[in-house]
Amino acid sequence: MKRIAFIINPISGNRTAQQLKDRLPELVQRHLDASVWSASILHTAYAGHAKELAVQMSEAGYDAVVAVGGDGTVSEVASGLRDTRTAMGILPMGSGNGLARHLGIPLQTESAIRLLNRCTVQQVDYGLANEQLFVCSCGTGLDAVVADQFAKSGKRGFVTYIRNTIRLLFTYHPQQYRLTGKGMDINRRAFLITFANANQWGNGALIAPRADIQDGLMDIMIMSPHALWGSLGLAIRLFAGTIDRSRLMTMHRADEVNLIREQVAPFHIDGDPVEMPKDIHIRIVRGGLRVLVAADC
Repeated sequence: MKRIAFIINPISGNRTAQQLKDRLPELVQRHLDASVWSASILHTAYAGHAKELAVQMSEAGYDAVVAVGGDGTVSEVASGLRDTRTAMGILPMGSGNGLARHLGIPLQTESAIRLLNRCTVQQVDYGLANEQLFVCSCGTGLDAVVADQFAKSGKRGFVTYIRNTIRLLFTYHPQQYRLTGKGMDINRRAFLITFANANQWGNGALIAPRADIQDGLMDIMIMSPHALWGSLGLAIRLFAGTIDRSRLMTMHRADEVNLIREQVAPFHIDGDPVEMPKDIHIRIVRGGLRVLVAADC
């Protein structure tokens, strides 16, 4: 019998998600096939704890560790499981659930648990920004400022995120950036730059519609400094999966790149704000993470 651990972040997501986490032992007992999996349930107590627990479970020989929370929790668990034989599962209970959406993992908890009974392991890429792991995206500019304000607001949920975005949209000033890498030397102002391993930020916002999490490359999405004037059209394209066709966006692909900013500014990793210097080295590690997806995926 295979062993599986569920790592629960008790504070991620909205009130409904938090209530579901309280019921998780019952739901796992009801929907997880006990003839396939022997389950353990663990809770995080502080920032970074999910990574520590994932490392412990992997070293103990667990076959799978499931991140129960949002993209921040997923990123932490992935950090503990990267380059190991232990696979990562996801029960999406966060604000955005970007990786779960990209991989086609059900957002409904019972369905996501039942998927584990008929899952397969898929090798996917992960990214490193100054050696800090990301699974969906990282970036700087308006989206990083919004992530920073979102974290400080103390309120979760999509509505809070949109409110912060609208409030900052008219006060944010584009910055100057330089990108260098193999055959690349770009020097320009931008509203934001996203380095995408997966196709979205979360909540169905497809910032990099053509991103392939198994191609060993990141999609670098650069938004024009004049994006404010086309913000409504960009928002529509973002959720329609056509933002890469906008004249206000440019896209490049690379496996490794150096980002040089004119000043220290907010930076996000999988939607969570982190401190970064002006110079950031970003690279993709191909096939370094094992994830549990639907067998017919």
